[in-house]
Amino acid sequence: MRYFRLLVLGNGISAYGSYLNMVALNVFVYDATGSALAAGLFMAVRLATNVVSGWVSGRLVSAYDRKRLMVGADLCQAVALLALLLAPDGMRVGLLYALAVVTGGCSTLSQVALRSSIPEIVGAEHRVRANGLLVTGRSLAMIAGFASSGVVVAEFGYSAAFALDAGTFVVSATMLFLLPVRTKAATAGGGSAEASGAARWTARMLLGTAPVLMAMVAIRAVDGLGSSSHNVALPLYSSSLDPDHPATFISQFWATWAIGNIVAQQVIGRVTKKSGRTPGERAFALGACVMSAGFIVVFCGLPTVPAVIAALIAGAADGFTEIVYVSRLQTAPDDQRGRLFGLSASAENSGFGLGMLVSGALLEKFSPLQVVAAFHGLAIGLCAALLLVLLRRGRTRGPEASDTVGRDTSTVTEGRG
Repeated sequence: MRYFRLLVLGNGISAYGSYLNMVALNVFVYDATGSALAAGLFMAVRLATNVVSGWVSGRLVSAYDRKRLMVGADLCQAVALLALLLAPDGMRVGLLYALAVVTGGCSTLSQVALRSSIPEIVGAEHRVRANGLLVTGRSLAMIAGFASSGVVVAEFGYSAAFALDAGTFVVSATMLFLLPVRTKAATAGGGSAEASGAARWTARMLLGTAPVLMAMVAIRAVDGLGSSSHNVALPLYSSSLDPDHPATFISQFWATWAIGNIVAQQVIGRVTKKSGRTPGERAFALGACVMSAGFIVVFCGLPTVPAVIAALIAGAADGFTEIVYVSRLQTAPDDQRGRLFGLSASAENSGFGLGMLVSGALLEKFSPLQVVAAFHGLAIGLCAALLLVLLRRGRTRGPEASDTVGRDTSTVTEGRG
């Protein structure tokens, strides 16, 4: 865990740059083109790349050294940002869409590779704690990135923001390169046979031989719809609460959400260490229900204190669900894990991208509460259905096999929890 904490630090630094850049680039596209359509197209290109790269990343992670892939992904993003920084003003607009492809693809590849590697880096018995540390690091990075982006751009300009972002990727790549960590299980067989077996397993999974696991992936895709709805609706809702200071509620919401994420990491880490058991599919379904319900309550027009409490609960449930979900997927054998996380990344990004488009259209006719309730209500319905199925299965099969830390994971291909 000593080396992993340094890895978390490096990942958090690069995540800070990504969140800073997310704001700076979107604003820069609009300023450079004067077109909302161009800004929307930039986001669409990046989201589409995220979706496609999920499938590609799963194959790459299964076939090649994950540490090298993560280092390469960070360096590619740094080079792309430096190219944009050094390019003449007349060429920058054209380079933006190439940058969207590079950052979208590399960020997904890095995420898939890292999540797939955690059981090999820290050991299967420590994966829940490690996932919690990553969630905490990224939550803090998100707050810092969003909070500082406006200041950096306003005080120092876009070039400084791009240079700072490139620097964070270089720091992350350097730290990861120097860390003596193993990111892939040692295998006696050939790589091609291993990749072929992973491909066959993915096909079987898609055909329904692992129904519970696939249901969890589907729920994460629908959670992406819900997440996009409250992201799109939040500025409108905040403006209706306080037209003179629309950023106030947004800041309160995200700060409280991040605190909830951190609290969830602390609680689940302590509980797992004390009990020696990892929360399984039932906990995932219940946590997702609480998370979606919390986000709906936030938009109900409550006074500030109850709304902040709802955001805190939603953030804690969000962090809890993320840790449980990733830890569950990490129980897959190493040769299958990369494909599984690639599939998950594509599903989550597809849900989020589709939700951004649909939510924006629906908000033209419906209130933020109606849109958020519809999307998150769908997630609650699916989670409730999964929970009922799991409870019925539990009565006939006994406790979930995957609830024990470090349990052998051959049951993944059978669709059992």
